[in-house]
Amino acid sequence: MLLLQKQGFPEEGELVLCTITKIYHNSVFANLDEYGKSGMIHISEISPGRIRNIRDYVTPNKKVVCKVLKLDQSKGHIDLSLRRVNENQRKNKNGEIKQQQIAEKIIKYVALQTKQDEKKLCNSIYSKIKDKYTSIYSIFEEALTDESVLKELGLSKKETDLILETIRQRIKQKKVQVKQKMILQSYEPDGVELIKKILKKVQDDKASISYDGGGKYTLAVTAEDYKSAEKKLDEKTNTIVEDMEKQKGVVELIKR
Repeated sequence: MLLLQKQGFPEEGELVLCTITKIYHNSVFANLDEYGKSGMIHISEISPGRIRNIRDYVTPNKKVVCKVLKLDQSKGHIDLSLRRVNENQRKNKNGEIKQQQIAEKIIKYVALQTKQDEKKLCNSIYSKIKDKYTSIYSIFEEALTDESVLKELGLSKKETDLILETIRQRIKQKKVQVKQKMILQSYEPDGVELIKKILKKVQDDKASISYDGGGKYTLAVTAEDYKSAEKKLDEKTNTIVEDMEKQKGVVELIKR
């Protein structure tokens, strides 16, 4: 059960995480985990083609990602589809829910340590960030590189310190990679060795060089965010250009 429950009804076309509750001959009922409401999947929306046994596709308590087809809020009816969700959509939705579960585990831990109601704490945090962030997880992830964003939560120092300590344990810092392709040429007798030495100079645990053939190379730089990655890439690229010019080499940078 998710701590954070969305209010009202989902929108038509929205993807929702559901738990199968009842299975009949021609239909299936499921709880919408994020809304605390029930919806129905007609047998025609389970899978393409003829279905001989509906239980070959769904079982009680199974978690599935569905698309909301039709709403009748006056009657409280929600029609769902399982077959209209492709693999990529299913993967993305499950990833989103997994992130929410991680964020809620962090909140549960903080609530336990500070003797608070976990649901109230979760709702309080979400109400303060919902206009700027898509999820609680997203602000927790940003806090890995910028702790100051947690000030927006209006928590005590103890609560903030507990959140920081826990997100560092539970959330893996996101890495980004940027690349610069280039063509390097040297007409010196030992040109190949000169190029190797120049490229070796810029390599480290966050920067690598790959040879693509025909004098083409790719410099790849990894960092915590794009701004830092781009800065490091530019610095290392400039080093290569300067050193090649000193050795009377030719450098052609291929547009990113």
